[in-house]
Amino acid sequence: MQRRSQLAGEAAAAIAEVESALSVEADQTTAAFFDVDNTVMQGASIFHLARGLHRREFFTTKDILGAAWKQAYFRVVGVEDPEHVADARASALSFIAGHTVEELESLGEEIFDERMAHRIWPGTRALAQLHLDEGQRVWLVTAAPIEIATIIARRLGLTGALGTVAEHVDGVYTGELVGEMLHGSAKAVAVRELADRFGLDLALCSAYSDSYNDLPLLTLVGDPCAINPDARLRDHAKAQGWRVRDYRTGRKAARAGVFTAAVAGAVAGTAAAGNALRRRVL
Repeated sequence: MQRRSQLAGEAAAAIAEVESALSVEADQTTAAFFDVDNTVMQGASIFHLARGLHRREFFTTKDILGAAWKQAYFRVVGVEDPEHVADARASALSFIAGHTVEELESLGEEIFDERMAHRIWPGTRALAQLHLDEGQRVWLVTAAPIEIATIIARRLGLTGALGTVAEHVDGVYTGELVGEMLHGSAKAVAVRELADRFGLDLALCSAYSDSYNDLPLLTLVGDPCAINPDARLRDHAKAQGWRVRDYRTGRKAARAGVFTAAVAGAVAGTAAAGNALRRRVL
């Protein structure tokens, strides 16, 4: 497992895309690293991608119903269930097998506009901009596929992205990963690789995440910050004296009712999409 995490981190760092987001690189030794799901964006980016791909008939309504339930849980409860997320990402990889990198990148641009742009947390976006304004590089570090992570980074004007690398041969996805998902310790490996490559001083760098699972990344830098944290990360951050920012509103109000409504809405929306698809077929 440790070797696969190492491989995943190295693969992500190796293909990190450095954009021309900085007009003047005033600080060559400092950078900021942002998790994506529930940190930069409300909910899990892989589920938004999955729903967009479902609309384009990449997979069945039955498949997306399972994803909708997990997305509703994650969105309302705000806790990343490793089993749910791992299952969803593994499924997404199987769905893109046989498709081309060019195709996914093109669709990813459309899906970002449809399902992701309005879910960006303004508060987190402002924090990222502060780092850019200080002449620092800003990278996303996420378990989401590198293709969609790069699109998000580009659209937000960030430096680039580190993400999960799906294997492809001659531009066609095989349905396998290079190593494993960029998750947990693999994120720390990727950031260390990047720091070595660009001469970053990690003690002067910042990292942002919502999940306790990202402690390897958060403890790697000198300035960790918990964004919309889960309960374990909030407790840890407070105990360590870390910054904590929460951009969610009304999170504790009528949670059970909101959760029921969110699930019902997700299922109803997906069922409607399934009915529309069946009508087209018939």
